[in-house]
Parts: sequence; structure tokens; C-alpha cells
Amino acid sequence: MGSDDWGSCSDNEDYLQDRNEDDDEEDCYSSGFLSKLQFRKDISKARWVDDLAMAEVVEKRGKMWVTMGIVRNGNTYCSIEETLFLIEIGALHVLDGNDIHLSLKELYEKLSNGKSGCYWELFEVYKHLRSLGYVVGRHGIPWSVKGQQIKSGTCSLEGSQESNEMLEMEPKDENSVIELFNNMQITDVSPAFNVYLPNSKFRKSSPGDPSFVLYISRCSPPSRVEIEALERKHGAIPFKFCHVENGRVSFFSFAKTELPVFP
Repeated sequence: MGSDDWGSCSDNEDYLQDRNEDDDEEDCYSSGFLSKLQFRKDISKARWVDDLAMAEVVEKRGKMWVTMGIVRNGNTYCSIEETLFLIEIGALHVLDGNDIHLSLKELYEKLSNGKSGCYWELFEVYKHLRSLGYVVGRHGIPWSVKGQQIKSGTCSLEGSQESNEMLEMEPKDENSVIELFNNMQITDVSPAFNVYLPNSKFRKSSPGDPSFVLYISRCSPPSRVEIEALERKHGAIPFKFCHVENGRVSFFSFAKTELPVFP
């Protein structure tokens, strides 16, 4: 078993102290520690939609939208983990339905209520990977449906029924987005994110295969049977496991080794 422990910065105050607004946005993502993330001059705006448990972006500023947010019917929506991450680095202001500014504490409470398909450890993992410069998206949820065939009346999430049907995209129907996020499996070992290496040519309309699929291990490590099943499922796409304990994010993977037989 190969294991990489990259360490996580779970202290929000650490990275709220550095506020050098003169640094370029890309420098913000190059650091391995969130305490070095910089606040930006250009701040985007979004409106929180309780029914979706997501933020609808109403004003985009900066380059990060190339790799953040899902696009539905011409609108960009941020998951709870994306929303929190952008708020923490000073890149996003979020309003409620009455145009009242939502504080970071209020967004943390929305994370804790369990309605967003996310939980604290999942956010810690997302935050850690984004701070290292990776492009991270929810597993089984397309960034965009542009250029893809859309089937009406279908909604799927990879890992639930192993189906590859496209989600429903009727303008009047918001339930497709809600179902995808609310049906995220939260089990001992469940797929969480598709992770891509930093890539200036990344396009949400054609992201390609991820560098690896990340599974969250909440309790015991996966069994051999589970690992072999995942190998068959993902084929040539690598997958890794992640565990969060006391704010520390650890990543690990498994490899087959043939032991020599001695006479």
C-alpha cells in the first residue's frame, strides 16, 4: 500500500490573515497551504438557493470559473464546498433571497445540516486539493451538458445504479440538480470527486478523463473485494482513497505485489 499524507490546514484563521491583494489569482492556487491563499481584488457574487442547497452565480469575476461551478441552462451553480472555499479565500460574496449578505458562519451551518450532499470531512478534502492547484468536481455530476445528448426524464448519479444516463435538463425542472447532490452516497467508502491535474486548457464542456477518482474512507479501509470491484469499474482510470481525521487529510492507494517463492 502506498500512502501520501499531505497534511491539511483546518484552521480557518490561518489563511484569513494574509490579504495581499496585489498577487495574481493563479499564485493563490499554487500554494500547498491555505494560510498562503490571497484575497482578490475582483469578487464574484452569488445568491444562495435553499431548495438547491447551492449558490447561483449572478456576477462572475476572475479566472476561477473556468474550473469551478456546474453549468445548467446557461446558469452557473456552486456546490456548498465550492461556495465555502471561494468565500474563505475572499473571492465570493453570497446573498440570500432577500439580498442580505450571508456570513461564513451561516454557510458552515448549511453544510452541517446535511442537505447539500456534503459533510465537513468532504469539504476538508475539497479545500485541500484545490489549495494544491487540482481541478476538482463532484463525481458523477457533469460540469456541463453542452455538446452532449440529453435524455428527458432521466437523472443519475455514478455509484447508485451504475447507469450512464444523462440528467434531465428541462428549464422548468430544478429537481435534476437537487437529486444529483442530495443522492450523494455517504457510506464507509464512497466516490467523492473527479480530480484533474492543473491544466490551463481545461474545459468544463469537455473535461476528459480525470487523473484519478477519489473515494472517501470514513471508517475502516476498503476490503480486497471492494478494491478489485473498483478496478473493474474504473478500468484504466486510477482511483485513490482519502481519510480525514482531526483535520488531517491523508491519501492512499493500493498496488498488487508478487512475493517471490523461496525454495
